[in-house]
Amino acid sequence: MQVWGITDVGLVRKDNQDAFAVRERTDSGHTVCVVCDGMGGTAGGRLASHIAVDTYMREVRRVLRPEMTPGQLREASSFAVSLANKAVWEAARQSEEFQNMGTTLVAAVGYGGGAVVSNVGDSRAYHITKECIQRITRDHSLVESMVERGDITAEEARRHPNRNLITRALGPDELIECDGYICPMEPGEIILLCSDGLVDTVSDQEMLDEVNRAKTGEDCLSRLLDLSKERGANDNVTAVLMRETDGKGGV
Repeated sequence: MQVWGITDVGLVRKDNQDAFAVRERTDSGHTVCVVCDGMGGTAGGRLASHIAVDTYMREVRRVLRPEMTPGQLREASSFAVSLANKAVWEAARQSEEFQNMGTTLVAAVGYGGGAVVSNVGDSRAYHITKECIQRITRDHSLVESMVERGDITAEEARRHPNRNLITRALGPDELIECDGYICPMEPGEIILLCSDGLVDTVSDQEMLDEVNRAKTGEDCLSRLLDLSKERGANDNVTAVLMRETDGKGGV
């Protein structure tokens, strides 16, 4: 696996409440990446996202073993998410200033031939091939529920005034339910993790086009960020790319 990441404050916000981390080829041979989008005020959101990223990465790296199956990796990732939630929840209880803080989380653990994906909130994971882009995760949000009921279309959801109201996040509750997925991958295929700052400004088709057009991961992320800024970038923008190389987890 190869992995690249970028984050930017955008054009409107004064502070970046997003956080991400990537680790290419851990001691166990896996590649791990995580993106979090904090909420609950500037200081609280920033603290929540960094606590979640640090806790998740530390726990996943602690438990990963070379022989783990995709199912075991999914369970290990989900448990790491639960610990990240507990860490944010406990930190929020320590200060009145941070009592309303929380964060989304989307993460991927790459193994030979695929990746497992975990998510809470509305930060997303996509599976991208030469031909198509497919969203892996389901947003835990008000508008996603409205789309599922047939009240609005997916395109209407992109412009809905309540599109940023999420129904599940790390931090507000002591226990959290995490969604988990197993995504097989062929060489050259990509997992894209991103915060809603990218989703709200760049369409899925444009993401696919830029991934296929770019010569390098850095070039692709830079172009996606430029597109977001061309559309106003009124939120923080974070994106991570994980690319399957030889089908065996090697670079």
